[in-house]
Amino acid sequence: MRQGGAVTSNAAAAGIRDDALGALRELVGRPDADFHDGQYEAIEALVAGRRRALVVQRTGWGKSAVYFVATLLLRRAGAGPTVLVSPLLALMRDQIAAAERAGVRAVAINSTNPHEWGDVLDRLDHDEVDVLLVSPERLNNPSFREEQLPALVRRIGMLVVDEAHCISDWGHDFRPDYRRLRDLIAQMPAAVPVLATTATANSRVVADVAEQLGALAGAGEDAREAGRLGALASPEAREAAERDGSAVLTIRGPLARSSLRLGVLRLPDSASRLAWLLSHLDALPGSGIIYTLTVAAAVDTARLLRERGHEVRAYTGQTDPDERAESEGMLKRNEVKALVATSALGMGFDKPDLGFVLHLGAPSSPVAYYQQVGRAGRASESADVLLLPGAEDRDIWHYFATTSMPDRERAERVIAALGDAPMSTPALEAVVDIRRTPLELLLKVLDVDGAVRRVQGGWVATGAPWVYDAERYSRIAAERLAEQQHMIDYERSGACRMEFLQRSLDDDTAAPCGRCDNCAGVWFPTEVGSAASAAATASLDRVGVPIEPRRQWPTGADRLGVPVKGRIPAGEQASEGRALARLTDLGWGGTLRELFAAGAVDQPVPPRVRDACVRVLAEWGWDERPVAVVSMPSRSRPLLVSSLAQGIAEIGRLPYLGELGSAGGRPGGQPSGNSAFRLAGIWDRFTAAGLDVPAGPVLLVDDLADSRWTLTVGARVLRAAGATAVLPFALALRG
Repeated sequence: MRQGGAVTSNAAAAGIRDDALGALRELVGRPDADFHDGQYEAIEALVAGRRRALVVQRTGWGKSAVYFVATLLLRRAGAGPTVLVSPLLALMRDQIAAAERAGVRAVAINSTNPHEWGDVLDRLDHDEVDVLLVSPERLNNPSFREEQLPALVRRIGMLVVDEAHCISDWGHDFRPDYRRLRDLIAQMPAAVPVLATTATANSRVVADVAEQLGALAGAGEDAREAGRLGALASPEAREAAERDGSAVLTIRGPLARSSLRLGVLRLPDSASRLAWLLSHLDALPGSGIIYTLTVAAAVDTARLLRERGHEVRAYTGQTDPDERAESEGMLKRNEVKALVATSALGMGFDKPDLGFVLHLGAPSSPVAYYQQVGRAGRASESADVLLLPGAEDRDIWHYFATTSMPDRERAERVIAALGDAPMSTPALEAVVDIRRTPLELLLKVLDVDGAVRRVQGGWVATGAPWVYDAERYSRIAAERLAEQQHMIDYERSGACRMEFLQRSLDDDTAAPCGRCDNCAGVWFPTEVGSAASAAATASLDRVGVPIEPRRQWPTGADRLGVPVKGRIPAGEQASEGRALARLTDLGWGGTLRELFAAGAVDQPVPPRVRDACVRVLAEWGWDERPVAVVSMPSRSRPLLVSSLAQGIAEIGRLPYLGELGSAGGRPGGQPSGNSAFRLAGIWDRFTAAGLDVPAGPVLLVDDLADSRWTLTVGARVLRAAGATAVLPFALALRG
């Protein structure tokens, strides 16, 4: 074994192994514990060789044992604290709990504990912290980056990057801040060991991560090539990298999970999938996770299951952090049958006896799927994994893929708008006409690329040249399409399911598992009970979601020629409205997506949809019944909107006053623009001239509620014309 170019003695190596084994047994609480294949090799490389290592091993193999044992040994040798970059709050909580059991002093700095930061920093100053957990985003927090990070880099004993597949361009989450780690590694002293761990990486991702870890200034060309290729490099290239000190040691094990029994059940629609779940959830072993692709699907599914007597909870990125922590604890204690979750519950969630993982809709890649099913069967002989794919999966994949990719024109607009003076995100949003969420993602990408920089008070341009890497993003898009096709192939394959996943992750040890539905026959029931079908159909047929009224004008609107700011006066506001359903809903969402699909022909509202809208109105529970109906002018679906408004008026025996007039042509707000620009695009574009608006509540009908600014301005016009209240109604609510 090499250390600084010299060979470590056998006695020293034996001493390190004895110390490491003692630390491992203390960690797991078993005097007979021993290392899994590859665990000690990784620890030895980090502690004795101060190497950079990438560990790709299946879930449950013990990756955390590697970095906790290495931390204990390095700390005993006088090294500074380990910095552990961890992507999810749930993962951080589990890692801290595991560290405490091992006698490792671990603390976290994240968005949920700012009240503890002072104490954490004080403990760091007094060298009372063994492991500091941070999110990749925290590395670019201005105060952390400028005040704490430089001192931490000088003292750091080891850097650990957990779930390291996120570094890769093809990582399942495309988190730009993971790419920032390359720069952090380049700042650290060369002797600081670096460990990256993941359970989900194919050879392409392994090569990309190894390149990031091997990013040393001045490294020879052969060394950089070996770092890029990791274990795939030739012996000559690896030897050159070894001499140069920049080689990345890749330790990769088989990814087969013998405890998992995989299966796929194709059912015709959402109602059938929910009915199957209602019929058979109780028969699934132990407690588990039910994954959905959208927040709306998680919430709706959890509600249906609870209504039918099942102990479940919804768990999404929109769930309150305290509620998420509570739900995790309930699942670990088997106080619920399942959490119905989006991918917000995934990486690192540790319940060793999790009995099942079920998917209502397929993730977009084998990497993501393997990551999520890996939550099950970590410390049990058997766990059930079942995929129930949906016809809508491809549309959802496409939506998430396109929203995460930067756009050249938008990026150039942002760079041009920034200067030397810091500009906050809300202020920038009002200048560049990009909505908040995609703007924040784009700023992160540009920050990592060096074109902009986050500072106290906002964002500035660096002045560094920036070129849109069209080839790179095209490559990413093509790879994502290929991975989506792999999931379709997995669903339809007649071969071994586990072997298919292993081969998708370039695991050359892949072999038939003998347990999945294709190897051993269908192990799950396929029938659906009639009562469950009726309950699922009734749940999916549920109608009506609130449209929250706007109460505040958007920041920056006055700079765009709209003479408003602050709170919307009460006499100009809309009341709470209703929509038939969200576009993402499991039930009516499918019908609405067809009506609003790109290229769909404008048509009168279908009778079935109109009747569902009437049900929404009948269940509304308003304080005062509307006295008239008005429709919004529509750029793309005038026939749909006007026919809906007239149909409601006729059935409700209300006068239809017509549509609001358009002053200066149809509204000009861009659907993808931010609030200030969307408001500016429709300001002063509507008029109630020619409408005999009565002094009473007026029902205002539109097709799609997205930003809600069209309904807000329309309500303001009607209130000015004499309506005492305006009740917005839309066919669909986006989101």
